[in-house]
Amino acid sequence: MKRKLSAISGQYLAALRQHLSRSPRPGLEAARRLGHQAMAIGLATLDLARIHERAIAALEATNSKDGIIQRADLFFAETARPFEDTDHAGPKASARLKRLNSTLGRRTLELTACNRSLKQEIAVGQAASESLKKSQEHYQSLLAESLVLQKHLQKLVRRVLSAEETDRKKLSHELQDEIGQTLLGINVRLLTVKKAASQNAKSLRQEIARTERLVGKSVKTIKRGHRE
Repeated sequence: MKRKLSAISGQYLAALRQHLSRSPRPGLEAARRLGHQAMAIGLATLDLARIHERAIAALEATNSKDGIIQRADLFFAETARPFEDTDHAGPKASARLKRLNSTLGRRTLELTACNRSLKQEIAVGQAASESLKKSQEHYQSLLAESLVLQKHLQKLVRRVLSAEETDRKKLSHELQDEIGQTLLGINVRLLTVKKAASQNAKSLRQEIARTERLVGKSVKTIKRGHRE
């Protein structure tokens, strides 16, 4: 029975799709044949209504502006006609069928609204997920750039410290050379003073003045070295 029900459900879906894709009349003969097949395998009107409801949901045939719902209801009514024409069908069955059609229409509209809402929620969720993914990638990129800059800064600091140390050593050597040359000059002047002392006082005073200037220069050089 399940296999037969599955088979006629597939046939109903295909026939309804073909009916909705063409003008209303060409598909009604197929609807009547399906109705007789449903009766032959022992289906009830309620079973047929469930098959119709699943077909509507599968086709998403819910655009009432184009008259698709009305055309689908017409197809279902034609499929159900053999049930009405049997001896078992009477006023009560006909009224029940109408109520069933009405309920089916409402449930179809509700299903359409739920599907639309679900699609919107899925779209919003996908957009939020994509935005979060982009934010994570952006932050990871910033973190990587920060680490690279940090390493570069460390290298620069080491180079600056190394350069300062080199400059200090270079300046120290220059000061030492200058002080050494000045002291050498003082020593030469002292020898000259010693020699001039044996000759005349004027030459002695001149040499002493020159020596004092050299000594003053040496003191300034030493002070400059301390400031550096």
